[in-house]
Amino acid sequence: MAPSEATPLLGGAAAAPAPATWRDGVYAFLEAKTPGGAIYEIFTILLILLNVFAFILGSLFVEKYNDAAWAQRDGGMCGDVCDALWFGNYDGNALAFLNLGSTSVLEIVTVLVFTVDYLLRVYLADLESDLFKGFWGRLRYLPTFYSIVDLASTVPFYVDSFLLRNTNLVASQFLRMFRLFRMMRVEGRYDTALTMFDDVFYNQKDILGTALFVGVTTWLTVSSLYYLVEHRSTDMIYCGWAPDYCGDADEIDVSLCTIDYWGLTDCSAAGCPPSDDHPEPCFNLYRSIPMASYYSLLNLFGEFPLIDNHGVGGKIVGTITAIVAVAIFALPASIIGNGFEDIIYARHEKQLAENGGEPLAQQVAGGRMTEGFAAPESNRRGRWYNFLFPMTSPGSKTVDNIINILIVGTALTFMIDTVSDLSSFVHIGMDVFEFLAVIVFTAEYAARWWTCKEDPKYAGVGGRIKWMFTFLSIVDLLTVVPYWLEVISTGTIVTPYGDTGTFAVLVKSLRLLRILRFERYTRAFTTFDDVISENIDILAVTGFSAVILWIFLGAILYFTERNNRDSEMAANYKTVPDSMWMTLLNLTGESPLAQYSIWGKIITGMLGLMATGLFGIPIGVLGAGFEMLVSDQVDDTPDEEEEEGENVNPDTKLEQVCYQFVNGIGSVAAKWFEIGIYVLIMVSVAVGIWQTVEGQEGTFVLVEWFAVIVFTVEYLVRFVGVPADPEWDDKGNWFVCRLRFIFSFYSIVDLLAILPFYMAAAFPGSWIDNYDEMFRMLRLLRLIKLDKYFPSITLIDDVIRLKRDSLKIAGFAALTLWIIFAGLMYLTENKDTGNEIDNVPLYGCDTDCTMADRFQNFFDSIVYTGVALTGDYPITTYSWPGKFVNFFMVIAAVGVVSVPSGLVASGFMEIVANKSKARRGEAVNVTGDDWYEHRLAELKNVDPPASPFGPRMDKWQISVNEFLNGRADGTWTTFAFCSRVFIFAVIILNVVAVLVESIPEIDRAVGNQHGNFFDRFEAFSVTWFALEYILRLFCAPKNKEALYSSLVYATTFFGIVDFLSTAPWFIQQALIAFGWMDSDSDTAKIFRIFRIFRMLQLEDFVVAFSKLDNVFRASKEVLKATGLLALIIWVGCAALFFLFEENNPNWRACDQSIPLSSDDTDAPGCYDFNSTYECNEFYPGLCAQAAFTNVPNALYYTAVFLGGEWGVIDFSWPGRLVCLFLCVAGIALYAIPIGILFDSFGVVLGMAEDEDEEEDDDEEGQ
Repeated sequence: MAPSEATPLLGGAAAAPAPATWRDGVYAFLEAKTPGGAIYEIFTILLILLNVFAFILGSLFVEKYNDAAWAQRDGGMCGDVCDALWFGNYDGNALAFLNLGSTSVLEIVTVLVFTVDYLLRVYLADLESDLFKGFWGRLRYLPTFYSIVDLASTVPFYVDSFLLRNTNLVASQFLRMFRLFRMMRVEGRYDTALTMFDDVFYNQKDILGTALFVGVTTWLTVSSLYYLVEHRSTDMIYCGWAPDYCGDADEIDVSLCTIDYWGLTDCSAAGCPPSDDHPEPCFNLYRSIPMASYYSLLNLFGEFPLIDNHGVGGKIVGTITAIVAVAIFALPASIIGNGFEDIIYARHEKQLAENGGEPLAQQVAGGRMTEGFAAPESNRRGRWYNFLFPMTSPGSKTVDNIINILIVGTALTFMIDTVSDLSSFVHIGMDVFEFLAVIVFTAEYAARWWTCKEDPKYAGVGGRIKWMFTFLSIVDLLTVVPYWLEVISTGTIVTPYGDTGTFAVLVKSLRLLRILRFERYTRAFTTFDDVISENIDILAVTGFSAVILWIFLGAILYFTERNNRDSEMAANYKTVPDSMWMTLLNLTGESPLAQYSIWGKIITGMLGLMATGLFGIPIGVLGAGFEMLVSDQVDDTPDEEEEEGENVNPDTKLEQVCYQFVNGIGSVAAKWFEIGIYVLIMVSVAVGIWQTVEGQEGTFVLVEWFAVIVFTVEYLVRFVGVPADPEWDDKGNWFVCRLRFIFSFYSIVDLLAILPFYMAAAFPGSWIDNYDEMFRMLRLLRLIKLDKYFPSITLIDDVIRLKRDSLKIAGFAALTLWIIFAGLMYLTENKDTGNEIDNVPLYGCDTDCTMADRFQNFFDSIVYTGVALTGDYPITTYSWPGKFVNFFMVIAAVGVVSVPSGLVASGFMEIVANKSKARRGEAVNVTGDDWYEHRLAELKNVDPPASPFGPRMDKWQISVNEFLNGRADGTWTTFAFCSRVFIFAVIILNVVAVLVESIPEIDRAVGNQHGNFFDRFEAFSVTWFALEYILRLFCAPKNKEALYSSLVYATTFFGIVDFLSTAPWFIQQALIAFGWMDSDSDTAKIFRIFRIFRMLQLEDFVVAFSKLDNVFRASKEVLKATGLLALIIWVGCAALFFLFEENNPNWRACDQSIPLSSDDTDAPGCYDFNSTYECNEFYPGLCAQAAFTNVPNALYYTAVFLGGEWGVIDFSWPGRLVCLFLCVAGIALYAIPIGILFDSFGVVLGMAEDEDEEEDDDEEGQ
């Protein structure tokens, strides 16, 4: 059978012809082509799995890394005999008499089996392929994939046992994990698991290289910027690897440390001086560009583990990274992801064609019962059946609605019951309600059980038992049986207090399962089952590969990080299960930890670049398949829009003039006024943001006065012109139309943005001043005024109506999973007092706080669960049951819960695109062609103009152009080609020089004297780059790509990059020559770092960034609306976070001399003040707020949140509501413009490749 994606992972062996010789028989046995071979294959699989589980569990009993009492060798759960049987952690266990070192019975048996298996396979290799015949053929077999896997699975044992028996080789222990890859032999075809990946890379090969260039360039640029702004920041000094003589690393005051000119850190003043063994015990995390590159890489993954440590410059770079750079860097992964989506879509379309065009979801019988069946009304059971199932009897739907209300009510009573300090009256009321509801549910279940035999599906013998094992029947049973068991065991029904027992809380939590009853109406989870059935082959292969990758990488990081000098890092990798938990988060794109060892950084970096894509495929398949099948089941069609009628108001000339003027119609002055309003809105919003910074409250007052006056005039003019506006047409009644306008959305926004200013000016010192910050934030509403010109917010209603049917199904599935997982997380973490967290005084815990303080009730849990379901894990210190729940959240729920927000985002793009087309009366141009493309096309058969300086100049220009840009037929002379390679090498060496020079030790070794190595290399490079730039300007009149113009070349992307590659050096030399800058100053270092941008000169070899103009043009129509929406969400949510969180004591830190809390009114504690301002009033300069101190600071955090990374999470309840909004819809809506931009980027790059291919085809045709 040929390899294919559809080959089942554990398919049975195909019938094989009888073996001709004993060698053929043995080979057939090894390949599982005989009954005995099939049994041996199963035995091998079980043996591998047993080895893997033994390795994972064995790491729990290494007492060096796990100090738990049960893990100790003496007196623990697994002594010497247990270790000898299964784990082999110690060489002195019960097998010590064999003198084989640390081993186990399981290891010995496994190695013997695999050794015999391998020797037989080598002997029979010629039967697998003629390439492996003879002695030399067997040698060719040795380096094959499976041969290497087999050797790695066995050879380390022999090395440990016979060659190096007195050593404990960690590497050899790890190599045994290669036995996992023997699982690939189950089908005997490693290619089967990689078929999809090969297809994706093949289909996307044309633009993947370009995208990788974009990603690497972005990475190095961001790394360089972070290095510039953070390499002298004491907040970025890290002492986690400091030696013991420095004391507790957390107690070292890094503000006392100094950083010298070279970038080396000295913390002698903080009690951690350098020594011969530790020349730099504490160091800056951004001390060099190579070091900065790792943390920049995490940021480009969308992760900000150092979010609180950045200075102002770092926060600016971080904001830019979160808004733009993350999307650019994600372009390669997006291309691969789109490739998988294309394959899934193609498979889906193929299945539709095979099913006669009918979606699979509609072919599966819906519900538990026979679709459309109604029982005869001749008997009582039939009448009750019709009442309960098809609900055709009178009153049946009313009863069904009552039961639905009871379901929602009992779910709410569980949620409310988890809140502490409820009165006894409330508890009694909820218990009575629960008792009555359970009686109804029990009666309903009994009636359904009794009547189900009327249905043909369950009419036979054992029909009721068959019905009881249907999904919804099990759910119904689980929601009533535990309740009656508890009542019987406790003898109580109503209590005046909340339940605290684990079983009682578990019983009550089962109420949440009743929500699944609504599956009868939506069939959302039936759809999910269809997705699994439809994509079972992809899920089997990719899921199997993902699990192997997860275990394998978890094992690697266990070995690299369990001895990490940072105790926090080591604690997270002390066992393989701990390592697998953190690796699971890494594979989903999370990086909650950052201080890895060198090998750990390399592995997690590679893991983020490649492995997350592989691991995310099964999750993505589930999510994409769910959305696709939901779309098949419903037909989303936009509501018909009412056409605007003509205005019949008898408006005056003044009203018409006012209306046209404020809407930019009819005159140049009106258009400029409209543009001025745009600019003034942005300026006034920026001023409002700046005025939230401490000490800047009174700046730009005149600008604010001017803006308010202009907006007031605009409002009055718009008010006068209302009767001429068709939107407010009211059949000639000018009073009614103006009244409607006053209470309209835009009018209220305008009034809220200007009235508070006048109120504060008219009543100084009044109650208005107490709410000054809130009123200031109302000014930011002016952003919404732009919605008049670029509709965005007002389109959300259209989007919901467009996608309402799909949203019902997807929303139910997402909400159900959210509620159920929130309940599970509450159950697992409410009693978790073992995992410590930072102080959360807002939640009632000042010291020694644990996870139980976060998960005090269900409503707390629903916030943290909502964040986790977006795919982000700001919290990692869960209990093991909590980690188990989170595993299923990662595997299943994340993909499904993201579907509703994805539907809203896709609907928004569809609405905006349709409105743009309707407004223009034509299809939106997606090619991005602009004046350059048109001009270039016009010059296709046009010869270059003659030079005014004569034929000799023409000849020189043509020669130089052919030297630099190649001949017209695309060929190069040998000298020109070598010169091109030389320039390429110089560019790469310049990038390397920037990276190397930033390393403090190398920089100090080279010295900073004038004329050092780096200075000479820079002068050499600039000479070549400047010469090349001049020559390109010289030959541009003969270069068609420059439109035969030196000016065009100088102003194109290539010309600007070439200019910027040399200009900073000349500017630097001029500043040094005039004495305005020292050659060894930090300012000079900035100029040297600018050399990193020479990497953009590689654009001459790989076309990418020069297409950005085309990209913007291709997406400008949708970008206007979606960009405004993203801006409103960003600024609006930042303003709300600032208002709600600026005084949150969870973010407050005080000097050690101040108690955290105190009952002494003369010496109150840090957390006793209502605001950080009050704290500083009492303790001047000793209190600080870590986050949301002003709107610019809140903008930084919100930008990170909108990227899907929750760097801080312990909000107040108003802040939690903003957080939940971002989780449900805000993140998806915010990401639309960036997604559109880089979808267009991929399209434009793809078209460029297509054009090149077409040209090649034309040439071949000629």
